[in-house]
Amino acid sequence: MSDYGRDLEFGVSVEPLADPPEWAARVAMAADRAGLDLVGIQDHPYQRRFLDTWTLISTLVPVTEHIRFFPDVANLPLRPPAMLAKAAASLDVLSAGRVEMGLGAGSFWDAVAGMGGPRRSPGEAVRSVEEAIEVMRLVWSEERSLRFDGEFYSLKGMRPGPHPVHDIGIWVGAYGPKMLDLIGRLADGWVPSHGYSPLRRLPEMHRRIDEGAERAGREPREIRRAYNISGSVGAVDQGPLQGPASRWVETLTGFALEHGMDTFIFWPSGDHERQVEVFAGEVVPAVKDAVRSGRS
Repeated sequence: MSDYGRDLEFGVSVEPLADPPEWAARVAMAADRAGLDLVGIQDHPYQRRFLDTWTLISTLVPVTEHIRFFPDVANLPLRPPAMLAKAAASLDVLSAGRVEMGLGAGSFWDAVAGMGGPRRSPGEAVRSVEEAIEVMRLVWSEERSLRFDGEFYSLKGMRPGPHPVHDIGIWVGAYGPKMLDLIGRLADGWVPSHGYSPLRRLPEMHRRIDEGAERAGREPREIRRAYNISGSVGAVDQGPLQGPASRWVETLTGFALEHGMDTFIFWPSGDHERQVEVFAGEVVPAVKDAVRSGRS
């Protein structure tokens, strides 16, 4: 596996904790001040300690200026795609184009069913994501009246609007072969977590995405590859994602040049605001320089 040559982006994962209620805003504002590109927020509505992700993002947009937001990833079984697309378009208009869409098929099925959502088989989960992407793109389209008749979702004459002010990316969080093929065919990006897609698995996962892309007549490099990475930047070297800034620079440069990843969403394991500042100040610029140098 090698480098797809895409521009690098960097972000932070902010836990949607309800207590204290200002927690997410503090971290998002620190990321915005530090010049990071993205804030990703996980979406587990059945987790009693968590605020609703979409409501939370809507409150973070007005207290930041430049940073973009995305659900990392939206819980599709509990969020009908036409409504999700309407919400994303609305917030994109209100934020002057600072919203992207992370999308997930669902995994904690007992919890989803506990909230009244559907319990889907692996095959149904894949087909539902495929339909959802189609529905969302229709809702963001210039068509006047929308019709869609699917296995899971339908549109019966919906009139779309307002339109997003930029092309919202749909980045799918997934690991199975059929979902990776779907990402290659239809999605704008892939957003796995390092813990579920370690380096040894990446070549095979990239291959499935790339083959799906090629069959659909797309260039594999069109597809963003975003990595959710957890750890801390500190003095003691305890591993690739648990050590000084220099170790992080070496690790992320390798992820980009040797393992095909281009976007890094940092989930600090503690001291979040300070970790965001150190990551943005000491790791990000050095990785950009090292990758630029490696590519030239």
